[in-house]
Amino acid sequence: MQINRIAVCFLFLVVMISSCRHESENADKTIFRLNLATPLTSLDPAFASDQSNTWSVNQLFSGLVQLDTALNVMPCLAKSWEIADDRKTYTFHLRNDVFFHDDACFPNGKGRKLVAADVVYSFYRLIDPTTAARGNWVFQNIVDSISPFYAINDSTVKIKLQQPFAPFLQRLSIQYCSVVPKEAIDLYGKDFRSHPVGTGPFKFLKWEEGELLILHKFENYFERDEQGNKLPYLDAVNIQFNTNKSTEFLKFLSGELDFVSDIDAALKDNILTKEGNLQEKYNDKIKLLKGPYLNVEYFSILMDTSLPIVKENPLSFIEVRKAINYGFDKDEMLLFLKNNRGIAATGGIVPPSLLPQDKHPHYGYTFNPDTALQLLAAAGFENGVGLPEIVLHTTEQYQDIAIYVKDKLEDIGIAIKVETVDPRLLREMRLNASTVLFRSSWIADYADAENYLTVFYGGSEAPPNYTRFHNPQFDSLYTIAVAESDETLRKTLYYQMDSILMQQAPVVPLFYDEVYRFVQNNITGLRPNALNMLELKRVRKG
Repeated sequence: MQINRIAVCFLFLVVMISSCRHESENADKTIFRLNLATPLTSLDPAFASDQSNTWSVNQLFSGLVQLDTALNVMPCLAKSWEIADDRKTYTFHLRNDVFFHDDACFPNGKGRKLVAADVVYSFYRLIDPTTAARGNWVFQNIVDSISPFYAINDSTVKIKLQQPFAPFLQRLSIQYCSVVPKEAIDLYGKDFRSHPVGTGPFKFLKWEEGELLILHKFENYFERDEQGNKLPYLDAVNIQFNTNKSTEFLKFLSGELDFVSDIDAALKDNILTKEGNLQEKYNDKIKLLKGPYLNVEYFSILMDTSLPIVKENPLSFIEVRKAINYGFDKDEMLLFLKNNRGIAATGGIVPPSLLPQDKHPHYGYTFNPDTALQLLAAAGFENGVGLPEIVLHTTEQYQDIAIYVKDKLEDIGIAIKVETVDPRLLREMRLNASTVLFRSSWIADYADAENYLTVFYGGSEAPPNYTRFHNPQFDSLYTIAVAESDETLRKTLYYQMDSILMQQAPVVPLFYDEVYRFVQNNITGLRPNALNMLELKRVRKG
């Protein structure tokens, strides 16, 4: 630990000396600077499947609808819409002041006005097998299989569904559903990934893969603030790509970056108190913005008893699965390992920001070693005697949590062997059903509990149903819920489904995540949201 501290201090001094040697020539300009710790692989919204891609795409493109900070569906390219009485036809009315960015794909290089045909083209492109889009699942088994999208005129789009699907508007807010111009796809083909043309608040200037991405303000952007001022306020966005989170934060402290999302575990004790707040010494230097994050971390359990790997595993006993859930203190885990960043998952698989536990009878698990021992005895393994060792597969990033749980479960007689594997191998093992207990997480794509519950729907294959959970009552409730337009009734059904999951225990919920964002004191307008989406169009720097 002493060597690590010396290394971190040395690195900090190097960064400080470097920043003091020269002044930024852009100090008086409103350039927002950030770093992304994971590689950017595409600027094509059809492939916006991870944080670096979605954050970048979100600055460049727009969709029919968008979410506000409370995750309510709001107009965007569509100024209004109607839903037919049968709830299977959606009619969207487009704004008439939206233009694509200037680009060589258009005559004279001038961006043209967006029309309904652009929306139809973009959606058909998303579901076209030849596109091989990461986001084709958005419309899969939801929209009409023959003619789902069509333009009534230049300003009206209709979408037909197979059956009513209550979270449909939420799904349309996903970056996959951004609108792109056919001319750009025709000109660039697969290279559209590095020649993006959209209608978003910023336009593309330069991308040096693995190094930097530069976006400039789109002067013809259609949105304005409440006072009638044009958005965005910033002149440019400069994104670096450095995979080392410690280096990223040290650059932030030295003033080279305006914003950091989360911090490396090696720095958490220096930056945060045990309660998860900013250390007092930083209060006059930087700001901490935090809030709920629709991400749940958990262990999954393979449930298909037709598989020999499951039949021979003690996790086939429901009592053993429940004993594991009762067998360790999640609050203590968060305190020791994460400085209380997150909320102990003592409810269901759905985060409390979507299904508040204080409004429903509790059905999750809290630390109760006595109950865990009783369950083991009921399964025929009193005090763990005769219980075979259980293998838990995880990745290096989450090894500390796995080891913590292992140590605590051993206290009640449950022997766990932690095997750390490469993330790609773990994905293959989950897909091939070659692991029974494995680390999982689910980050919501949209703000509806259905996004979590569909992971365990019997009609869903792997992915996303890696547990192979199948429960007739759960599946019946799911079918009813997704067609229910009354939000209160739909949530009641969601609670019932979440409760069934906890009763059957195909998962071991660990914690509900939180968004931790650090910004310089001269940054305003950057607000966290539960989807952890980066919104820069209302950010000011000054």
